[in-house]
Amino acid sequence: MLSDYIEFAMRSARYEILADDGTIYGEIPPCPGVWANADSLEKCRVELQEVLEDWMLLAFRFGDTLPVLGGIDLNVHQPMAA
Repeated sequence: MLSDYIEFAMRSARYEILADDGTIYGEIPPCPGVWANADSLEKCRVELQEVLEDWMLLAFRFGDTLPVLGGIDLNVHQPMAA
């Protein structure tokens, strides 16, 4: 399930070449703060996935809500009290 979530997130990544220095900027719009910058597209993809994985770990650690991606909900849902 984690691999599927990461794969779906990476498929939603957006990349652009920065005009000022020619580096590649990448971000995953549904995941606030997940971005990377590198001198090639492949390096940017690798770095972006590492940032995504770290972002997910921090969200798990602090109980933050992750976006539902590709129908995958990784959030812990507490049962409603009766």
